[in-house]
Amino acid sequence: MEVIKIIGTDDTPSITLDAQNEIFEISGRSLPEDVGAFYEPILDWLDRYAEEPNEKTVFNFKLVYFNTASSKLILDILLKLEEMHEDDKEILIRWHFPEDDEDMEEAGEEYADIVEVPFEQVSYSLD
Repeated sequence: MEVIKIIGTDDTPSITLDAQNEIFEISGRSLPEDVGAFYEPILDWLDRYAEEPNEKTVFNFKLVYFNTASSKLILDILLKLEEMHEDDKEILIRWHFPEDDEDMEEAGEEYADIVEVPFEQVSYSLD
């Protein structure tokens, strides 16, 4: 399966989707001008990955900011992971947030309430 590796900018997150090396991560800031066009290849990749996923998939979100439009696409990603989980695949979502960022912590809690997937909240220091 091809690897997706996108280097983040001020407006778009860094994204690594590498099934062979078991790296699944979205990090940084997400406020792309055309959120649908930006995330479409990610969602397409996940559809293909779901056909033959790894034994275990640990998907890391390490966002420091996302806009409202991005929040819908993040949910779409989580729902695809939920579908894999419902197909008896081992899925874990790790939601990383700066320890002093209550908004990002709450966003993770809200997503965890929406999807039926094992979900870990992981705080980290910005030092």
